[in-house]
Amino acid sequence: MSKAADSSARASVKIRDVAAFADVSTGTVSNTINHPERVHPRTRLLVEQAIRELGFVPNQQARVLTGAVSNVIGLVVLDVESPFYMGAAHAVERSVRDSGLVVMLCNSEGEIVRESALLSMLAAQHVRGVLLAPATPEEHADRYVNLPQDLPVVLLDFDGGATHCSVSVDNVAGGALAVRHLLDLGHQRIAYVGGSLSLRQFAQRAAGARQAMADAGLDPEEMLTEVSVSGLGIRDGQRAVELLLEGTLPEAIFCGNDMLAFGVYRGLVNAGLRVPEDVALVGYDDIDFAKNWVVPLTSIRQPIDDLGHQAAQLLLDHSSRDSSHVHRQVILKPELVVRRSTDRRVEPRRPGSAGGTVKR
Repeated sequence: MSKAADSSARASVKIRDVAAFADVSTGTVSNTINHPERVHPRTRLLVEQAIRELGFVPNQQARVLTGAVSNVIGLVVLDVESPFYMGAAHAVERSVRDSGLVVMLCNSEGEIVRESALLSMLAAQHVRGVLLAPATPEEHADRYVNLPQDLPVVLLDFDGGATHCSVSVDNVAGGALAVRHLLDLGHQRIAYVGGSLSLRQFAQRAAGARQAMADAGLDPEEMLTEVSVSGLGIRDGQRAVELLLEGTLPEAIFCGNDMLAFGVYRGLVNAGLRVPEDVALVGYDDIDFAKNWVVPLTSIRQPIDDLGHQAAQLLLDHSSRDSSHVHRQVILKPELVVRRSTDRRVEPRRPGSAGGTVKR
């Protein structure tokens, strides 16, 4: 039998066929699927065996109408190409797998209108709940009070305050960690390369960079150059280097994510500069490829697995509809991972070399 024919045959199997095969009522089959705790274990095994042998596939929408809890959770992220969000998605999937749940991944592309449409669609599908990485640039967004009614939502990488469950990482602390490391190495003229400041995470990391500068007694307005690019990828990092080369090249560059840092590295190399001999480089996220980059990248590690796992567990609890549930706000701490891209033991750039002011 062809795959298409086999799929068609499975689709044609009805609940009454399973009932006849197991010699039980259709109500017993329904309870076995939707409310197994109501069915005697011996009878439940007979029905489950019939389901397997006939290849019966329950109608998920029909299940929800019977009062059964959906086995689908939504995950709405800002960018499906982001290694950070894909790492979080894997962590979520691993965390809910044993509960028999599946994850529906959606991409808001950082657009609030698209995000709202996705939430409405997921609510209409009666998913169990949603993990949402909000598209708003606002640090405390009142709009997230008005989520679709009765849809359990846990905010991902966003502190929504006491009205929501949320799991976030302290981005201000992460930005400060990166710049403090560079200052400890003796660098003073530092650049921060980030995505649009309308993206909350990048604005917070920039704030942390400025805070570290001020704490060290340096004027951020004078010693910290901030470059914002429209995207978050390698080409955007290369573009940032073009902008930096129009002025005085900094001694070190801190990037708002690792993909930007990879692009900055390429831009520096294309300009005849070396990392870390001419410019020290720090990324953010510590994605898997960071340690295997051409020059292993110093990065601020986000606890991505922990973030995804804790968010999934909060959603399972929230969506259980238990009246004793209390919203929790979990804030995780980032960690500095030092590698060769900031290694002070390598030969520094010489005065008058390509590391000085570059004129175009």
